[in-house]
Amino acid sequence: MREVAFSDLPSLAGQEIGHSEWTIVSQERINQFAEATGDHQWIHVDIERANKEMGTTIAHGFLTLSLLPMLAAQIMRTTGVSRGINYGLNKLRFTGMVPSGARVRLKEKMLSVEPKGDGLQLTRECTVEIESQDRPALVAEWVTVVYP
Repeated sequence: MREVAFSDLPSLAGQEIGHSEWTIVSQERINQFAEATGDHQWIHVDIERANKEMGTTIAHGFLTLSLLPMLAAQIMRTTGVSRGINYGLNKLRFTGMVPSGARVRLKEKMLSVEPKGDGLQLTRECTVEIESQDRPALVAEWVTVVYP
C-alpha cells in the first residue's frame, strides 16, 4: 500500500496510483447484494437458469461499483486527513460482466487534484479488472474530497 501525505497529493496528478489485491466476487456476495438492494433479476440469483442460458450467474454492476471504497483502501492511504467524502462520479461505464466466482481488482490513476474549500478534490480514473479477461468490468471517474 502506498502512503501519501495530504500535502503531497497534488504531485500525484496524472500518475497511476496502483492496483488493489484480487478479491473474489462469490455467489454469496451477489445474493447478499440482491437482498440489500431488492434486485433479484435472474441473471444474478437464479443459478440453474443462468447456468443454462448464460453459463453462470453474473454480479450486479452496482455491486462491482460498491467495491471501490474497499479496493481503493488497499491501494493508497493518505496521512494528515481528518475526513473524506464521496462527491460523485463524472463518468461510469459497465464494460464487462463479472461472472460469479471471478476475481477482480482495482487499478487507479489520479487524474486531477484541485483545491475545494479547505480540502482537495481528487478525481481518479478507476478501472475494475477481471482476472484473465481483457475487458474490464467497469471504468469510472470517481470524485472525492479530502480535508486536513
